[in-house]
Amino acid sequence: CHAPLAQAQAIVTAELEQFQDRLSRCTLHCNDKAKDALEAGDAEARVRGQLDACLATCGDDHLRLVPAMAKKMKDSLAALQQ
Repeated sequence: CHAPLAQAQAIVTAELEQFQDRLSRCTLHCNDKAKDALEAGDAEARVRGQLDACLATCGDDHLRLVPAMAKKMKDSLAALQQ
């Protein structure tokens, strides 16, 4: 009786890990861009603003992925019941 619960948990965990990995890669890209800009001599205040904007874009882009991710999890979980 534990198997369906374990399968459901694995589905949800895998989706959330993939989402978190994608968001992490996006933020790492922003950090790399900021570091490169600082090393190129850009002003710290300007770089901070660019970093904040880049991170906000990452957040917004990934928030838009949540409905599709939720649907995919819901469909996968429904398939377990069949």
